[in-house]
Amino acid sequence: MDPSTSSTVTLDINGEKHTLSVDHRTTLLDALRERLDLTGTKKGCDQGQCGACTVLVDGRRTVSCLQLAVAADEREITTVEGVARGGRLHPVQQAFLDLDGFQCGYCTPGQICSAVAVIEEHAAGWPSAVTDDVRPEAGPPPLTPEEIRERMSGNLCRCGAYPSIAEAVARAAAPARTEDEGAVA
Repeated sequence: MDPSTSSTVTLDINGEKHTLSVDHRTTLLDALRERLDLTGTKKGCDQGQCGACTVLVDGRRTVSCLQLAVAADEREITTVEGVARGGRLHPVQQAFLDLDGFQCGYCTPGQICSAVAVIEEHAAGWPSAVTDDVRPEAGPPPLTPEEIRERMSGNLCRCGAYPSIAEAVARAAAPARTEDEGAVA
């Protein structure tokens, strides 16, 4: 590769470092799928509108089709392949399975990564567009179906599994809220 149009990057993906030489125009999505064979992350619209390619970069949701691989150098990236820990499914993954939060499954990896972030954002007290009281002292808003739908709105499902997806997010968030409430008591 021409050194004026390429760079060597180290991508920390699911706890494992990968060093690659990439063209500056290579998206994180293409590096994951085409160069590292991590095909759980899906290519949908390639325009950042469908959310099928959602991964976590430093714990925050990112549509990997719009993120350049060079901009992810030395950052912590979590794909759907890295959400489970120690052979156990993440609570979001388990809830998706238990509640049929998928139909064809194409959008599911992006939905799961987004849901993991939604639960963390909510627990941190981040408001959404439908949050009634955004004052910091109000604390996290109730994680209502409306909150979940708004927070997951960047992820499309052409099959229409939205009710099951919202229910799965609520179920996965419930143990986190119970643990947080128990820690405070």
